[in-house]
Amino acid sequence: MDLDLAQVRAFAVAAEELHFGRAAARLAISQQALSKRVARLEAALGARLLDRDARGVALTGAGRRFLEPARRLLVHGDHAVAAVACARRPLRIDVWGHLYAPMRTVAQAVEGVPGLEVEPEPGRDLPSVAAALLRGESDAGFGRVHPLPDGRDTGLAHRLVRLEPVDALLSTDHPLAGRDVLRPADLRDSVLRYPAAVDRLDFLTRFADRFGIAGRTGSANLGLEHFVERVRTDPACFSLLPADCPLPEPPAAPGRPGVRTVPLADPTPLYAWSLVWRDGDGPGTEQRHPQLDQLLRAFGEEARRSRWLEYDPARDWLPGPDQEALDA
Repeated sequence: MDLDLAQVRAFAVAAEELHFGRAAARLAISQQALSKRVARLEAALGARLLDRDARGVALTGAGRRFLEPARRLLVHGDHAVAAVACARRPLRIDVWGHLYAPMRTVAQAVEGVPGLEVEPEPGRDLPSVAAALLRGESDAGFGRVHPLPDGRDTGLAHRLVRLEPVDALLSTDHPLAGRDVLRPADLRDSVLRYPAAVDRLDFLTRFADRFGIAGRTGSANLGLEHFVERVRTDPACFSLLPADCPLPEPPAAPGRPGVRTVPLADPTPLYAWSLVWRDGDGPGTEQRHPQLDQLLRAFGEEARRSRWLEYDPARDWLPGPDQEALDA
């Protein structure tokens, strides 16, 4: 029998989300259209793949057996399309970590490179970018790379391209705001404010663990301006920002505290930016974008020119996985 890839994709996304509403939103179709595609696939196969009731969606035995071959089929279908289409379009690069202004680094590396056409797109976080890369929806990603649980990054390669010193972001009412420089250990009695949920920012968690910062609180990720305002109004907290990150200054008013950034030293924490892409030894990589190697060279050349990868273990601090990536 001939399988309809739209129907197979509808089943695969529904099986991943286990929620028809989220799956339909991901595919940009209605729930009714999603249900029809899955039902037609089940009719063609002569087997029920998903059980759906008031408690939610679950895979049947047949659905579990069909899921992995279905995913492989979709990958090969995407690669067949990409073999024709990717040579005619810009290289798609998903960029995440937007509160830390990653586009500064992307622009510096690729602007003015003859013939290199990139199309940066916002990515939510590393897990979502990794999934998009493995599905062939993106050609590369840029942000901070760290190990993902359950092997969700299997099949991806990455290269560290920039180490950026971070400063402490403080309200001007914070007891340490008047210092010209701070040691990370000086912040132990302050609360580390995360610009998102606490479990989603690996770098801040490793920093807090390393320097004994017990107080930690999350925030809703509503953009840098909102986050800076939260820090401004809480003199007991601090956060970290790359030293070159453009900072929106809250409006000045008599008696109103502002914010300031204070350099960190002894040691200086470094934030690691990396490129990530589908591994050259993985399935279907013969269809990878023809300009991917040029992108990697552009970042490598800019890293050498701008000395982006300078690291002195006697002076600087890097989380363990980032040290390993630097040594690789």
